[in-house]
Amino acid sequence: MFAKLAAEFIGTFWLVLGGCGSAVLAAAFPEVGIGLLGVSLAFGLTVLTGVYALGPISGGHFNPAVSVGLWAGGRFPGSQLILYILAQVAGGVVGAAALYLIASGKADFTLTAGFASNGYGEHSPGGYSLTAALVSEVIMTFMFLVVILGATHRRAPVGFAGLAIGFALTLIHLISIPVTNTSVNPARSTGPALFVGDWAISQLWLFWLAPFIGAMLAGVVYKSLLEGDREEPPITGRMTS
Repeated sequence: MFAKLAAEFIGTFWLVLGGCGSAVLAAAFPEVGIGLLGVSLAFGLTVLTGVYALGPISGGHFNPAVSVGLWAGGRFPGSQLILYILAQVAGGVVGAAALYLIASGKADFTLTAGFASNGYGEHSPGGYSLTAALVSEVIMTFMFLVVILGATHRRAPVGFAGLAIGFALTLIHLISIPVTNTSVNPARSTGPALFVGDWAISQLWLFWLAPFIGAMLAGVVYKSLLEGDREEPPITGRMTS
């Protein structure tokens, strides 16, 4: 169990440092800023690389909503759920702390720019409402878990789950960064919010509630409607790696 929790801590640390770090350090860097596309790809790459490096140890959740969704879908034991979430949140906070130490080394650094925190209303990148943010986060998390549950099904192509999951997270960011700065991950939201404080803390509830709702819906829907018989033979022509 210690190895699993350590893997979840490191993976979530990597996700926050890599994803949020790309937004804080590189998104608008003079002349060579990576922009929305680059930040979206950075989040996808952190999950993709983390899943292949650490997934064999812990399953590669790196996200409380993923753990909850897998539990709701019958893929993860409830006895480990709280420990996984604690490890993920700790990794997210330490990842944000490392990012703060790096970012604050620049003379004009300020937390008023948001520090990649998630928000709605006046703190939404595009000025989207609370309702829009709630709907976006629920749907994006729902689809993220559907991809995860499908890509890790025993009948899915072996060895390709990490690619599907990483690209799914990239797509989710491409869609929803303007709405909420994209969370779909309470640990990712918590780390930066603790450093920004104020509005980021007061709005943090949404980025726990909405991902959990979306993840649980996905787990229940996939298990009841899409799972099929786990004993069925693999689909004909199944790819392997």
